[in-house]
Amino acid sequence: MTSFPDRDGAIEPLPPALSSMWRLCKLGFRHEPRLMVVAFILSQIAALPDALLALWLMLLGKGVLDHRPGMVEGAAVGLGVSAAATWFLRTVSTRVQRRFRDKVTIALESHVAQLQASIATIAHQERPEYLDRLSMLRDQVFVLDHMYMSVFSTLGWILRLAVTLALLASVHPALVLLVLFALPTVWTSTWRPAVERSAQERGAQTSRLARHLFTIATTASPGKEVRVTGIGERLIKDRRSAWERWYSEVATARWGSAIWHVAAWAIFGLAYAGAVVFVSFGLRASASAVLLVLAAGARLSAYIGATVGEIGFLRGFWMDGSRRLAWLEDYAAAVAASGDQVPPSSLRQGIRLDHVSFAYPGTSRLVLDDVSVTLPAGAVVAIVGENGAGKTTLVKLLAKMYEPSSGSIFIDGTPLARLSAIEWRARLAGAFQDFFRFEFRVRQTVGLGDVPQLDNEPAVIAAIDRAGANDLVAQLISGLDTQLGTTWPSGVELSFGQWQKLALGRGFMRDQPLLLVLDEPTAALDAETEHALFERYAAAARDAEGNGRITILVSHRFSTVRMADLIIVLDGSRLIETGTHEQLMLKGGPYSELYRIQAAAYR
Repeated sequence: MTSFPDRDGAIEPLPPALSSMWRLCKLGFRHEPRLMVVAFILSQIAALPDALLALWLMLLGKGVLDHRPGMVEGAAVGLGVSAAATWFLRTVSTRVQRRFRDKVTIALESHVAQLQASIATIAHQERPEYLDRLSMLRDQVFVLDHMYMSVFSTLGWILRLAVTLALLASVHPALVLLVLFALPTVWTSTWRPAVERSAQERGAQTSRLARHLFTIATTASPGKEVRVTGIGERLIKDRRSAWERWYSEVATARWGSAIWHVAAWAIFGLAYAGAVVFVSFGLRASASAVLLVLAAGARLSAYIGATVGEIGFLRGFWMDGSRRLAWLEDYAAAVAASGDQVPPSSLRQGIRLDHVSFAYPGTSRLVLDDVSVTLPAGAVVAIVGENGAGKTTLVKLLAKMYEPSSGSIFIDGTPLARLSAIEWRARLAGAFQDFFRFEFRVRQTVGLGDVPQLDNEPAVIAAIDRAGANDLVAQLISGLDTQLGTTWPSGVELSFGQWQKLALGRGFMRDQPLLLVLDEPTAALDAETEHALFERYAAAARDAEGNGRITILVSHRFSTVRMADLIIVLDGSRLIETGTHEQLMLKGGPYSELYRIQAAAYR
């Protein structure tokens, strides 16, 4: 299995091509075994009548030249049957393949979505190299189902080639050597797409930039700022520039590979002409034999072209797509294998960070540096510090979104690294500043915070109450059944603060978590409302000491965090102070200074 480093070093290579395609074939067979077998058999049977056309033409010519009406009639019937059978079998095969492809498309899209959702960490969504790879996979996954058809078609063309070579060998064994002169076309067809895809991958970041600029210029969310600032023309200009940079590199690769491809076909063309001359004048063969060589040679050229084309698709698009899918499967499996123990039912000791340091993957700068602190069971803990101090990063580590670069985190004495990320995440609840706007009905937008309770209306109402969003829901015309988002029929738009309240409700759906994280989820609310909300939830957290729940508050408002049992002060990636509000104020350190500065601003 591929190794997946958590930090420094180049991104891991894609898995081998053939094994990746084999895994994709097995995936299709696992989902639709009977349909896949039928589609394959039909595609091969459909190839035979077409390959026999040269034989019927030779017999027809021989019958005419030798004045043998029976042979002429038999050859004519053979031609008619082959043509009809080719059309009929191709039509049936196409319909079966289309049905198979439709079913596999759904399975593949679900598989990719499930893989991404199952990855416990978020490095693949934040590291640029991974984003480039995932961006290309998203473009390819919707057509990966065509790979099966391409494989069937390639094998069908190879079967036609075999029949045609057998017919040529019946005239003279040396004619089989024609296929050797086709090898350069096969090589350029496998090499050319790889060159082009490599150029596209090098320009993936530029391509993403162009699409990002297009999204900004054409979607509703940034529409007001685009118009007020008048940056529309600049966005269009920068997007065009990005696409031109991407296309320039890709076009250079395409032209260079195309020249080699044309040269390879020129070699085959010369060999084919030489074969006709050899049969006509060297062997002094009969007119029917020359006709067979002309017909079979022409078919050979078409079959090689089709085979080469299909191989090109397989080597370029489908093979690369299957490799990226195999990489995602390996990545998901590697992350899933990082822990298998179940978290405790309740906290007795708490959470301990032992010399924890962390740098984001692909970087060397420590965002957290040698942090050691204990979060007591049942405590309300506040994390404060200036922007970039590492507050959100610390929350990500506690939620097991990342593993520490060094040091360890212990949950009641058990290393967090040994706990199953899925099981640990199931015992977490929280709300974050960078929440997502789920444009569903209100009950679903909130209920998603605890999927098993999604349809439990009392649980949804209780979460909304804990978030202080009752008044908001009461104002909506259909209450919990109100569709959110104006892009949907009868949908309503909410203000940022209203969206934030629903996100907070979503974070409160789990009423018995071991760890509740509130990472500046109320930044859009006024200080008084935020203070009242946090005060109420801190009191509720202390009432729930039976399971030892730890509540973490991350806020830039010091009037809010003063209610915490423990305050952690971060500065420049290091922990510089811990204690209660009173202890830190008496100490007169950085916390005390920042608190007084902020208090003076509110006077």
